Amino acid sequence: MTVTENRPVMAITGGASGIGFATARLWIERGGTAVLLDFNEAVLQAGLEQLGEHARGVVTNVTDRASVDDAFASIQETEGRLDALVNCAGNSRPVPSATMTDEDWEALIAVHLSGSMRTCRAAHPLLTAQDTGAIVNLSSVAGKTGMPQRASYTTAKAGLDGLTRTLAVEWAQDGIRVNAVGPGYTRTPFTDQLITEGKLDPAPIEARVPMRRFAEPKEIAEAIVFLCAPGSSYITGHTLMVDGGMTIDGNWYQ
Repeated sequence: MTVTENRPVMAITGGASGIGFATARLWIERGGTAVLLDFNEAVLQAGLEQLGEHARGVVTNVTDRASVDDAFASIQETEGRLDALVNCAGNSRPVPSATMTDEDWEALIAVHLSGSMRTCRAAHPLLTAQDTGAIVNLSSVAGKTGMPQRASYTTAKAGLDGLTRTLAVEWAQDGIRVNAVGPGYTRTPFTDQLITEGKLDPAPIEARVPMRRFAEPKEIAEAIVFLCAPGSSYITGHTLMVDGGMTIDGNWYQ
């Protein structure tokens, strides 16, 4: 990767696929440099080949503090700056709550919630140095609703909203804005795989969304990039729902 002076730098966890990858692509198109932090080395390398010279990858496990700290030390050494952090790393493990094991619970909390806390903490010194740093955490419609068999996922996403508000207040004095984006159902490669395997039926989801469709990854990326850009300089502590109206739909009441 060739680092170009004055290109704003964004670090993206889970950046090698889905919404994270779409965000990296858009950030680069708008004149930035993207550092993809992802635990899957093969997927990471494939993504970097598509993004070109203004992208770099660091194999990172957000559940491990040493791995996270090493990733941001690498950014300090190579890019020398960090303007934005986007926490996209995530997983899903639906299971009935009555039979959920500790491992089922902790696996999602460790990635979505604790992982985001680790990266925010590690990114803080670099973002403070810029005095205009921005963080975007990936919340979800699941953080606003009660979804059966997804207790760990919905709890993690609701927790991210709380983390976002607290850091926004605490770190405002450091010149860091902290927001969240709450995607609705999005046509990522993972979603497409679930549909192909018959594990996800898109019909009732599309019927539930007022706009009657899934989001495209770039539509979520547009909101993320906006919240990291100067045009949102007075927005902090907000969770922007990008869900086609799913969480505010009152049309059930006729």
